[in-house]
Amino acid sequence: MTINFQTVFTSWKKKLDAIICGFLLIFHYTNPAIASEPKPWQMDLQEPAGIIATKATDLHNFLLIVITLISVFVLGLLVYVSIKFREKPNVKPSKTSHNTLVEIIWTVVPVLILVVIAVPSFKLLYLTEADKPVDMVVKVTGAQWYWNYEYPDEEISFDSYIIAEEDLKDDQKRMLDVDNPLVVPEGTRIKFLITGNDVMHSFFVPSLALQVYSIAGRVNEIWTEVPLGKKKYYGQCNQICGVNHAYMPIVIKAVPKDEYEEWLKKAKVKFANIQNKDNKKIALLDSKKIKEIK
Repeated sequence: MTINFQTVFTSWKKKLDAIICGFLLIFHYTNPAIASEPKPWQMDLQEPAGIIATKATDLHNFLLIVITLISVFVLGLLVYVSIKFREKPNVKPSKTSHNTLVEIIWTVVPVLILVVIAVPSFKLLYLTEADKPVDMVVKVTGAQWYWNYEYPDEEISFDSYIIAEEDLKDDQKRMLDVDNPLVVPEGTRIKFLITGNDVMHSFFVPSLALQVYSIAGRVNEIWTEVPLGKKKYYGQCNQICGVNHAYMPIVIKAVPKDEYEEWLKKAKVKFANIQNKDNKKIALLDSKKIKEIK
């Protein structure tokens, strides 16, 4: 009986590919990408969302390779030196104190490595700091111990508090969900104006690469791109700001534009503290009047 190894290999390869695809499908449907949040025993960064987070993750991965190669090289050099220049075969120690070539190499090579690292670093820094055109502006104010979100163009403002553990519903996450998330339309570029009311806080949403300090009397700004897709992005204050520092999470909820418009109509009434259930009317904060929506 003749065995065609090419046929056997191809057959097993197809089976292996089918098994892998099956596992990927199971993983995909049992772990739907509806939220960017920390996972138990997570060892890697959260999945990046938007151009800034993607480039920041790429830079992180590149630097991880660079520092791994440097660490392996230094470890190998230490092992080599420890073996070659151990006491037994070198009873008479070397008196060499200078080596011009070695000194040039250990000066030039680190400079070249830093130059290579600087190129993508400066590109990312320019991307985050450049004044890009944005679709909307949100003002964020940190306070002890909650966040206040203001939509200047829409004239609404509201506070966002953590949901107590005893009040959590089945689909809400302990220590992460809030009563009033920051709702934004998907596929939108947003400029955040960050300030503070009291002590220093930090507006930190890792999956969107947002990390800005909120300081009283100062307004810091940063922009980000919320990609397409209905999703929640979780973050927390990561600046130790007092006894309840651990209880001021951040939730950015991206929704379709039509759903955002519906939420906006309700929010203009809800957060104006006006008892009006007609969602075809909005509250004007300055004049405290109700205006019909056409």
